[in-house]
Amino acid sequence: MKRIVLLLVAGLVSLGATAQIQAPQPSPFTKVEQKVGLTDVTLEYSRPGMRDRQIFGDLVPYGEVWRTGANSNTKITFSDDVEIGSQKLPRGTYGLYTIPNKQSWEVIFYKEADNWGVPQNWQEDKIALKANAEVTELPFPMETFTIFFDDLKNDSAVLNIVWENTVASLPIQFPTDAKTMASIEKVMNGPSANDYFAAGSYYHDTKKDNKKALEWVNKAIEMQGNAPFWMLRKKSLIQADLGMKKEAIATAKKSLEMAQKANNADYVKMNQDSIKEWEAN
Repeated sequence: MKRIVLLLVAGLVSLGATAQIQAPQPSPFTKVEQKVGLTDVTLEYSRPGMRDRQIFGDLVPYGEVWRTGANSNTKITFSDDVEIGSQKLPRGTYGLYTIPNKQSWEVIFYKEADNWGVPQNWQEDKIALKANAEVTELPFPMETFTIFFDDLKNDSAVLNIVWENTVASLPIQFPTDAKTMASIEKVMNGPSANDYFAAGSYYHDTKKDNKKALEWVNKAIEMQGNAPFWMLRKKSLIQADLGMKKEAIATAKKSLEMAQKANNADYVKMNQDSIKEWEAN
């Protein structure tokens, strides 16, 4: 009985130690996902409120780097390279910082995005891009700090940072035309070597039609020129399943030779085992 009581007490102590009080954050977290043309953009930030405070020039001083939000870093992620003020910003995730001023803001895309606020050791060489944002005065106060995209077009959008009676707007250009033209050219030029290989592999692996599978894999090899060992390996398997043992062995030997040069032990062994099996039958 004493042991049972002790176990119950230990359990209650353990539950008390791990329990956490849940309460709302004064600056709630927000995640915004926006597609511009063919590019995905994600914003992650916390939203403080004015709460009867003077914001710019007081709570947020002019001329100093601001975390641009609250709590953890404000982050922005681009799935493609973009252009801001005739400068190229590579795809990736950045900490979003600003330097507010009365007439304009500087918007900073910082290569580190895992700080808590402004980094204590601010490093200029970690600034991926810095650009000026135009400032507009709102005719009414914005109580809660807000970042959003506006003026959405196929190849551009405006990033707006809004709080109190201030809007800082930063135009961003997106590579929609380049991506669309590349897609058009790819499709109009027909399937790629990888497309033919994927189709051939599927037809073989699902036992749909090995003759068609061989046709497509041959097409992939022809387009590749110097076909890789894994592509030749697949061709040898299709040939073997079609009863073309002599041809399968010849193809497997080519794959084996290339796998040896690439130091790929797995493909070396697979080809050696297959050649041994096919030569024995």
